[in-house]
Amino acid sequence: MSTTGFRNAGRAEWTKLRTDSGNTWLLLGVVALTLAVGAAVAMTSRCDAMGCGEDATKLNLTGVMVGQVVVSIVAVLMVGNEYSTGMMRTTIAAVPRRLTVLLSKATVLSAVILVAGAVGVLGSLLIGGLVQPGRGFTEAHGYPGMSLNNGPMLRAAVGSVLYLALVGLLSLGMALIVRSSATAIGIVLGLLFFFPILTQVITDPDWQRFLQQIAPMTAGLSVQTTIGVDQLPIGPWEGLGVLALWALGALTAGGMLLRSRDA
Repeated sequence: MSTTGFRNAGRAEWTKLRTDSGNTWLLLGVVALTLAVGAAVAMTSRCDAMGCGEDATKLNLTGVMVGQVVVSIVAVLMVGNEYSTGMMRTTIAAVPRRLTVLLSKATVLSAVILVAGAVGVLGSLLIGGLVQPGRGFTEAHGYPGMSLNNGPMLRAAVGSVLYLALVGLLSLGMALIVRSSATAIGIVLGLLFFFPILTQVITDPDWQRFLQQIAPMTAGLSVQTTIGVDQLPIGPWEGLGVLALWALGALTAGGMLLRSRDA
């Protein structure tokens, strides 16, 4: 794969993404939903005494759980629309190396989601920093002010942005596997939300812990935790690594099928 070929393929993917106005609105939706839900949770949460047990940073980042749904839609449509319209045949004709097609799509998708995710996450923390002191999250109650100089908070912020990007890559891979937007979105959302529901149904604590350790959303969002980290079923970065493995698996399978099937 030549550098020039990859650059040209990436430029083409960027052109397709930005010229579809629907993608612009969806990416704005990622930011808006992340901010809106995070702000709503920040404004309705309270800490009335020392050691109230709430994770202020994680509360501010609740919107990421909603924003990921729109991220998955953006990623799936990046491939699904091409298959439904027959544009994928044109893409493959222009870029015969299918690995280049996969990597260019993944790179462009990751870039736009990282930008949208960073705006949503940083905005959520900023709003939380302004609102939460009036809701009892003060130094007197054991909560220092919101600052990215705080190691756990910085990890939660960076990890949340990476989480959104990994959900996008998982969705992209799934769309390449099934070649249907509706089916891919259903599978991805099922993977994200089925495990937490199953955990609530199963009563065995060992099985609950195991499911929490392998669930892409539960494990991945552990990166947002800033208090009681030692009580988590899986460590913050290790949990994000679980989601990365899910994304890698989907992209690998999608890439293999892209190479072996006709467009």
